[in-house]
Amino acid sequence: MSGLSFRIAWRFLKSSRGQTILILLGITIGVSVQIFIGSLIDGLQRSLVDNTIGRSSHITVEPAGSARYFERDDDLIIQLTADEQADKLAVSYSNSGFMVYEDETWPLLFRGFELDQADSIYRFSESLVEGDMPANSSEILLGSALAAETGIEPGDMITAVNPEGKSSELTVSGIFDLQVSSINESWAISDLIAVQELFSADNQLSSIEIQIEDVFSADTIAAGWSGLLSEEQKITNWKDQNASLLSGLSGQSASSYMIQVFVLLAVLLGISSVLAISVVQKSRQLGILKAMGIKDRAASWIFLAQGLILGTVGSIIGTGLGLLLNWSFSVFVKNPDGSSLVPFYFDPVFVFVSMFIAIIAATLAAFIPARKSSKLNPIEVIKNG
Repeated sequence: MSGLSFRIAWRFLKSSRGQTILILLGITIGVSVQIFIGSLIDGLQRSLVDNTIGRSSHITVEPAGSARYFERDDDLIIQLTADEQADKLAVSYSNSGFMVYEDETWPLLFRGFELDQADSIYRFSESLVEGDMPANSSEILLGSALAAETGIEPGDMITAVNPEGKSSELTVSGIFDLQVSSINESWAISDLIAVQELFSADNQLSSIEIQIEDVFSADTIAAGWSGLLSEEQKITNWKDQNASLLSGLSGQSASSYMIQVFVLLAVLLGISSVLAISVVQKSRQLGILKAMGIKDRAASWIFLAQGLILGTVGSIIGTGLGLLLNWSFSVFVKNPDGSSLVPFYFDPVFVFVSMFIAIIAATLAAFIPARKSSKLNPIEVIKNG
């Protein structure tokens, strides 16, 4: 594409400012809608996934068959921890028992963790509404719903009892709220060894819970790790257990792509139509240029250069506007608790790919007008004025 074609294209654009502004407006709106919808749905999906599985295990090693527990295997834990695909790992022992407080009894699921590990997955410390994390094996966390029902506060003593009647006195160090009523009503969180001792389950585990960076690769990664397990263990992943969620996410993505494609198609048709009219309007000038010796190919490059210029400027402005709309949506559209309904999410790959596609599409949209200009006969054009 020659510098002459660019200079002529620029002059044509400046001489027809109304058409230029119209095309730029169309590209800007199209790209901004594409960026806004794509970023909004990406943010919504990530928020949905985080709210659904952000505080839970993505891949879980569990007992196989009808067994409820398996022997702790430190070699397996070391192998999983060393794998770069594993982001966070926590071992746990869980069992059903009872809590006795002021002569009343409540059924509970006692969950024992190595708390530093578990906190990185479940974020208990962020979920505390009162008190602190357990400092030793004689302290325990209770859910907010249970605390509200029983009147328990941090510092109170409870008695934890297993089904065989073995008991342990524990101090409530804090109250958590994990935003799930069933968990807030039934979970009691304590140190792994404390819960194992309560249920006489030395060296027994109910699960090894793992979070990974790429949550959508959970099934593939789990399949790769299955060869590390013994016969008494099995491995599960969140994708197999949340088919309906995955179906909804796939539907959202498909609808987003369809909207973006049709918006882009509308922009292409608009550019092509306006530039085709421009060929007719500029036919006399093109005829004179051809009579002066400009080649057919150079004449074609004029309109391709216009498409490139318009696409570049329009996509840059449209991207900025789309990101601004997305940020405004995250700031001004709130949940009842004041948090963003859809958090702002910026994916540089998606943004730059969208810009690149818009620029290429705008250039290609000028292809038909460019071919039409190359076929103009300068003698007929000048003769017919």
